[in-house]
Amino acid sequence: MSAVTMVLPKETGKILAELTGEASSNAALALILRDYTRHKLAEIEVALRRYEEKYVMPFEAYKRIWETEDREEHYTYEAEHDYLEWEALITRRKRLVRSFAWLP
Repeated sequence: MSAVTMVLPKETGKILAELTGEASSNAALALILRDYTRHKLAEIEVALRRYEEKYVMPFEAYKRIWETEDREEHYTYEAEHDYLEWEALITRRKRLVRSFAWLP
């Protein structure tokens, strides 16, 4: 992974140090990124559980039904919206997990 140099305002560096207790801006920023990623993953898990409870199945099962069966209820706004949102949450979770693995 290549390094990127960023110049932070002194105030930002102070806030990073106060929030994390780290003197190094790099270490503080890494901690904040890890915490934020954990927070977003937790939010996504809650949203995914809601869809799983609503449809009483995991997304992969719902996707199989969606793709193989022609049901009238699939053509409602709510069903299409839920499918797209659910799929987006799965994708977002995968990306965040992959990013989280790269954080120091």
